Amino acid sequence: MKNKLNTTEERLGSKTTKIVVLGTGNPGPDPERSGPSVAIIVNKTPYLIDCGTGIVRRAAAAFRAGIKRLKTSKLKIAFITHLHSDHTIGYADLILTPWVMRRSSPLEIYGPKGLQAMTDNIHAAYKLDIHERLNGLEQANDIGYKVNVHEISPGVVYKDRNVTVEAFSVKHGTLQSFGFKFITPDKTIVISGDTAPFKGLVEKYKNCDVLIHEVYLSERFKKLSPVGQKYHSSVHTSSYELAEIASKAKPGILILYHQIFWGGKEEALLAEIKETYNGKVVSGKDLQIF
Repeated sequence: MKNKLNTTEERLGSKTTKIVVLGTGNPGPDPERSGPSVAIIVNKTPYLIDCGTGIVRRAAAAFRAGIKRLKTSKLKIAFITHLHSDHTIGYADLILTPWVMRRSSPLEIYGPKGLQAMTDNIHAAYKLDIHERLNGLEQANDIGYKVNVHEISPGVVYKDRNVTVEAFSVKHGTLQSFGFKFITPDKTIVISGDTAPFKGLVEKYKNCDVLIHEVYLSERFKKLSPVGQKYHSSVHTSSYELAEIASKAKPGILILYHQIFWGGKEEALLAEIKETYNGKVVSGKDLQIF
């Protein structure tokens, strides 16, 4: 992995958009798949999407393998699709660990309603830790643990010299939930977040260079209880639904993440999609780079 990542970074250079898939898992505690998280790196700046379990350690692993832009203290900008635990359980880690490692500016984070309250509660939970690091022998800086929270609505939510980020509403239960479109100098990248198919999604995805999308294995879905089938079909996307969506949207590459196998095989999931989708598709694995 180290040589692969090093070679890729050297080949692409710092001005080319890179995607590092930090975590491809779901709420299930799969030791080979950390919680959902993606890093998009443009002109030396990393942008994180979601804070699944293990986000900082996965970023550190990528850093050690040659992706120098993912140095822990440089993790400063993040976007949250929704506030389910598997997408936010690493949020406290993202607030505190980079600060401990000398981040000297606040974390800037963009996400749905409720994100400010979550942030306030994390700070309250770690009040004693923060106090000790500030006032004890460690003498940590008094800025890096702070967070500037931006609770967003659909539309352009962020723009700098590297990226324009558009948020769009998706279908995922009663929580306010978003997908994100990143437009960089050389790529358009869409991240679905957690969603069932919804009206207008093809237009949001259409002709993007990279579509990173959640999915579940249809073969195993049939074995779920009626309650399980009703839930998952209402808030997630099946392999066959995704194949139909991708066939219409025509992304340059389709990357699967937040994959739900229910004990099935990755090969079976890919086979289901390839039955009707002829484009390039990859089953995402932690620490893959594109």
